[in-house]
Amino acid sequence: MKAARFAAPLAAIATLLGADLHAQEAKTETQTIEARGLKLQVPATWEKVGSTSQMRAAQLKVKPAEGDDYPAEMVVFVFPGGAGGVDDNINRWRNMFKDEDGKAPKMETRKVASKSGEATRCETSGHYHPSRFPGLPAEPDRPGARLLGAILLTDDAGYFIRMVGPDKTMKGLADDFDAMVKSLEVAK
Repeated sequence: MKAARFAAPLAAIATLLGADLHAQEAKTETQTIEARGLKLQVPATWEKVGSTSQMRAAQLKVKPAEGDDYPAEMVVFVFPGGAGGVDDNINRWRNMFKDEDGKAPKMETRKVASKSGEATRCETSGHYHPSRFPGLPAEPDRPGARLLGAILLTDDAGYFIRMVGPDKTMKGLADDFDAMVKSLEVAK
């Protein structure tokens, strides 16, 4: 009898909470980024910025989480012919990081269905040592960083998305990154 007395109020609360959760989901606005034939959907809060290199088809910045001192940066590369394939590129990204022993950390990978086929989603963390390129300003080394990456290979090109930032910021962006990977669509 007591349980029945509380059933209606609990149902009403659950309905309100469910409606609030759906309202929150609806508030997440997205924008379409186009990068040399690749379309991707990202949150509207991710800021598209000017590319620092001709190799970069698109470049975005995301504000750091509270307590982190630099933003996350996402870069999209497009290479005709694939640029060495999935394993070579994952290994290249993995070697940009060092664990506590000074070794390249393990890279977690999984396959994800995108609008244009299977993508490889990868993730690692550690002390970030970005690549150095002649003629470009050097990025600083970053302890406590995390990489989220995605690779989509087609018959015509390889699409490589690398996002690096402070660990806390990146963990907070993981769901949005995963949604972006699912949205990947190559123009036909």
